[in-house]
Amino acid sequence: MTENFRIGIVASIALAAFTAVGHAQAQSSATTFFVTSVGSGKGADFGGIEGADKHCQTLAAAAGAGAKTWHAYLSTQASGSTPATNAKDRIGKGPWQNAKGIVVAKDVAELHGTNNLTKQTALTEKGEVVNGRGDTPNKHDVLTGTQPDGTAFAPGEDKTCGNWTKSGDGSAIVGHSDRTGLDTNPPSLSWNSSHATKGCSDPGLVSTGGAGLLYCFATN
Repeated sequence: MTENFRIGIVASIALAAFTAVGHAQAQSSATTFFVTSVGSGKGADFGGIEGADKHCQTLAAAAGAGAKTWHAYLSTQASGSTPATNAKDRIGKGPWQNAKGIVVAKDVAELHGTNNLTKQTALTEKGEVVNGRGDTPNKHDVLTGTQPDGTAFAPGEDKTCGNWTKSGDGSAIVGHSDRTGLDTNPPSLSWNSSHATKGCSDPGLVSTGGAGLLYCFATN
């Protein structure tokens, strides 16, 4: 092998690697939806909904999509003089696409109707598939605190782990990122409103198939 031929091969490999990295960065910067790859480390306690937004923003930035404004798909319940927050009202207008460039919903109406969220499309910010039913461990429970139409629950029974400030007792509504469950009834198949957790701690979330993950949407 001549020296010039060897140099040519090395240059070709380097160019291919550079092109692949550039393509991955371009995909990341175009991402407008993801499931968080990790939770808060404190169960459902994110320090409130603003802390959950920060968690989304931090993970997005690490993946190369930090130039956008990111919000967690979470509702809060009314408390005292503080009104409720509807998850559907805080995620922008869409369309939203995952790290692979696949559109999961073109707008808020489609997101809460016939969307394209499945195990294969509800990817993390890294473009990875989230463990679902049948995987070990199952992590398909995604925190939402939300009714099927994306609105908050009425005040009273805790559906949001104290509006995302509790890591012990309490409960929150979750959806299934893989849209599968114990049966084929609509709640088990719901991406945003499947069932309540058994507590707000990490162990409590794990016990029903979760890891304290969130849906994150770019609002701009």
